[in-house]
Amino acid sequence: MENLVIDTAESVTTARLLTPAELGLCVRLFREMRQWSQEQLAEISGLNVRTIQRVEQGLAASLDTRRALAGAFEFEDLDVLNKPFAIPTEEELKAQKAKFDREHVTLTALPLTTGKQLAKLAEAHMMDLSEPGFELEREADDAFAGLVDYFREYRDCADLYTESTKFEVYDELQSRIDGLKALGVSLRYAERKMQVKWGADPDAKPMPVSVLYVVAFPLGKEPDQFATPKSGGIRF
Repeated sequence: MENLVIDTAESVTTARLLTPAELGLCVRLFREMRQWSQEQLAEISGLNVRTIQRVEQGLAASLDTRRALAGAFEFEDLDVLNKPFAIPTEEELKAQKAKFDREHVTLTALPLTTGKQLAKLAEAHMMDLSEPGFELEREADDAFAGLVDYFREYRDCADLYTESTKFEVYDELQSRIDGLKALGVSLRYAERKMQVKWGADPDAKPMPVSVLYVVAFPLGKEPDQFATPKSGGIRF
């Protein structure tokens, strides 16, 4: 996810700390640009939802809260929200939002709940982009990686299965999905049509492909949409 850059350098504009109201506006903007709910931001930052709500309402936030929010938005300097900087104008904020929109596409996130459903999706797509939408604990991270490895292996040899032997795959995928749910992880998927060029020939004709996204979210805090870069690595 691309970060919004805050300029902390000296400028003709007098640098100063954000007021609580300005901080609240920035936090809401950063959150909405990423298509996160307040609950998702709370999960990622390690703060509670009530704290996120208070910050976005323009109420005072502690130094630790500001550091947690900077970490959630992946700023390299965790104290950036505690330091003076030039306040961006409304036009600058709109330009940053327009840049983000140009470089990202918003996809509809659909529930992924059964092994058969995932197997059929794997069969229907020759490419995927699968990743956690938040930081997973080690056990859940291993479980998600195992699920992705399994359905990719199945995708590569699905044509070798008979309709009756596919039930074993459905059951195995279901077990892995249920295991993730027990660890507090819910799955969402999205589909996207893309044009892909093969090889290094600049004159090569693009080929239309359908890409599958499988994304892990906190159970009970799944978004209806998520944003992803328009270009990036794809797994075969």
